Amino acid sequence: MRSKLMKIQMLLWLAAFGAYPWAAEMNGFEIDGDTLVPIDAIHSGGPPRDGIPAIDAPVFLGPLDTQDLKPTDRVLGLFHRGIAKAYPVAIMNWHEIVNDRFSGSPVVITYCPLCGSGMAFAAQIGETELTLGVSGLLYNSDVLLYDRQSGSLWSQMLSLAISGPMRGKRLNLLPLVHTTWGEWRNEHPDTQVLSRSTGYQRDYDRDPYSGYIDSTGIWFPVANRDSRYHPKERVLGVEIGGRYKAYPFSELSRKPGSHFDNFAGKRLEVVYSQEGETARVFDGQQEVAAIISFWFAWVAFHPDTEVYLSE
Repeated sequence: MRSKLMKIQMLLWLAAFGAYPWAAEMNGFEIDGDTLVPIDAIHSGGPPRDGIPAIDAPVFLGPLDTQDLKPTDRVLGLFHRGIAKAYPVAIMNWHEIVNDRFSGSPVVITYCPLCGSGMAFAAQIGETELTLGVSGLLYNSDVLLYDRQSGSLWSQMLSLAISGPMRGKRLNLLPLVHTTWGEWRNEHPDTQVLSRSTGYQRDYDRDPYSGYIDSTGIWFPVANRDSRYHPKERVLGVEIGGRYKAYPFSELSRKPGSHFDNFAGKRLEVVYSQEGETARVFDGQQEVAAIISFWFAWVAFHPDTEVYLSE
């Protein structure tokens, strides 16, 4: 009995100091054995919780009011509920999250500079509206978001709450376009664009990740690697019915325009734009919500992914 009691006391002591895999505290988040990813695969990115500040009160300008965007500058574009908005990557690099609304509906725009992944979600679970922040933690080198309502951690690339009261819940992914300001403005001449008046003092003319996209280096551990493409090769990642497929830009760029592919029982049209250096996927007239990210990130999360090869 005594040895059993001592064992229990030891386990509780270890758990209190984050040394036991059933419980850990990282950046102010309690992570326990129910977490949906391995605890030892969660890493600190360096900044503390909210050290990278989300934009909670975004200010927008009209397409003719902004003077700081060149046609070749990268933006994340979302057309939702009849409204077009652009979020410059130069701003997203410093904030990673914009909590926004479209016709009263809560939407969150997220960007992980380490994975090159821009993703937009309907920020609501049931009747609960969510606002998200940057946890300062990473899984597979990808940002872990957190919601301020429950404190749950969310994997951006998985669209999934991995811990906390929301564990197992999924966010609804919206079709976000990672393109150039010139191409987005041509498609949506009435677009709004996120202003640099964010409430924070940041040098939005400076890229804090300068040189990263061209290097082969991956700064944080990932679960799986695949050398078929440059780690920072951009790919369009599609998930249908639990199956995954990557459309590398180096394959798509061999024939700009439409590529037709049969995948997961669907006849998909993947449209590659040379000018915008971007790709979108359609099932008939319906745009499919997909993910543009670096190859290393897509394959880290989906090691069994299929890959499209251009003929």
